[in-house]
Amino acid sequence: MEEGKSSISHSRSYQELGEFWDTHDLSDYWEQTEPAELDVDIRSSAIYYPIESHLAAKLSFLAGQRGVSAEALLNLWLQEKMSKETPAK
Repeated sequence: MEEGKSSISHSRSYQELGEFWDTHDLSDYWEQTEPAELDVDIRSSAIYYPIESHLAAKLSFLAGQRGVSAEALLNLWLQEKMSKETPAK
């Protein structure tokens, strides 16, 4: 954790921070919070490719068994395949 950051929990590690918020409610500490300003880019960069329906069904089934989305599993497999096919720089 960064030194000098104020913290409601007074945690010394991310582990302690997680344990604190697992057992506390932010509404009890709302008066101690400060507004935050964020710049968020919400544009999506998805590109769609058609796949055969039986492959999509298998993908969804296997993703469900692994507890991930079909999109996440497909991206992982593509990354693995492409890393084998593309020479390292």
